[in-house]
Amino acid sequence: MRIPDIELANVSRFRGELMGAAMLFIMLFHVSLPRWDMFFGLRRMGNIGVDIFLFLSGVGLWFAWMKRADMKHFFRRRYIRIYPAWLIIACLYYIPRFHGGDLMAWIDLIGDITINWDFWLHDELTFWYIPATMMLYLFAPAYMELIRRHPIYRWLPVAMIMWCILVQWVTPIHHAVGHLEIFWSRVPIFFIGINMGEMVRKKSQIDGTGIYLIILLFVMALASSLFLEQVRHGEFPLYIERMLYIPLTVTSILLLNRVFRRTPAWVNRCFRFVGALSLECYLIHIHFVLDYIPHEWTYWPTFLVCLVATIPMAWVLSKVAGWISDGIDHLLPEPPAAPTADKQS
Repeated sequence: MRIPDIELANVSRFRGELMGAAMLFIMLFHVSLPRWDMFFGLRRMGNIGVDIFLFLSGVGLWFAWMKRADMKHFFRRRYIRIYPAWLIIACLYYIPRFHGGDLMAWIDLIGDITINWDFWLHDELTFWYIPATMMLYLFAPAYMELIRRHPIYRWLPVAMIMWCILVQWVTPIHHAVGHLEIFWSRVPIFFIGINMGEMVRKKSQIDGTGIYLIILLFVMALASSLFLEQVRHGEFPLYIERMLYIPLTVTSILLLNRVFRRTPAWVNRCFRFVGALSLECYLIHIHFVLDYIPHEWTYWPTFLVCLVATIPMAWVLSKVAGWISDGIDHLLPEPPAAPTADKQS
């Protein structure tokens, strides 16, 4: 019997569901669990949700760039979407913890609220994904235009992987920027997502027999990561596992697409709903929900309460941030429409 071809268009079709699954993975990762628990390794791997977010974000950015290759419009749409929610949560988190001080203390407060600069300076991980994403957005248009004009540069993620090795093992580089390993090791998957955006946009297909290769890579990456986390946690540089996350992310997405093709419509709607609130859920769930759940609670009740409490708060934040975004959008003049990248080509 012929195996149906793998439709890459499903990456776009199920983007909302995939974002919802990624958010649940991250939430599972952030709920604490004893080191000796048999679920510890799998729970630790929940941080692959970040890689899924970045990959899907890269694919989505390519769609947007092909529709309208205009940098002003690109930055306007991206930052108006993400920044109001970030600013609200950053103010709610940092201002109550501020107790005054000298000029540098005030500068530090403003820096944390605006760009979370302590992440860039000292690897302070509160909400780190948001400033990291905003930084990647800065470089995305130049990269997309580069690979559109010169496709050979689609190989640049290989150089990015090499950079992760240099950051870990070349001492001067490690001393200078090694504290940002959590950022550097996620850069390749973002740009790989951009690279795959064109295949998704043009609804390319993979020969159905490719499913065996996908399963092979998925099992190898999953088993290796599980072993590292369950047996050798703390004994290896984290970037090594995050390089395994690259094939694991891509294959997980392709396999999840096959799952979402078969799940009932109401299940897909639930995942899409969480996916639509993924930014807000990420900002809220740790420091505004999880930190207030009693530590003596066991793993699954903690996760469920965190999820149930986070969703309505995320919905409210999305409405408030959306209202602010709409107001800013109406105040700022819309840049004149530029030709699409397809027409420019």
